[in-house]
Amino acid sequence: MALFNFGKKKAEQKTPACACNGGCPASEAESMTHSCCGEAVDGICCIKVLGAGCASCHRLYENTKTAVKNMGLSAEVEYITDMAKVMEYGVMSMPALVINENVVAMGKVLKANEIEQMLHKLGF
Repeated sequence: MALFNFGKKKAEQKTPACACNGGCPASEAESMTHSCCGEAVDGICCIKVLGAGCASCHRLYENTKTAVKNMGLSAEVEYITDMAKVMEYGVMSMPALVINENVVAMGKVLKANEIEQMLHKLGF
């Protein structure tokens, strides 16, 4: 089952000081240094696929790269298999897709067109 989390609840939102839309820890947002990715490219500061290196995780990674290419975006897609880093996102099932430090899907291999639709909904 996929989980779509397109951002924080309104009560939790604050004006972001970075392109991560508030996804960076407060200490990073204030200093404008981001462990997530650095500067935003095409409005996206980072796209990550979290996985264990299995076939499903690799398919989501490839589908994500295809979606980014199809949309003409120049953002890099990072593939993270380090379980310590994966656990930092609180992901309970893999593969998972992270956009601008927000988990937007987990436990499902999204097709390239589904990822494109998601990016459009997020304003990219």
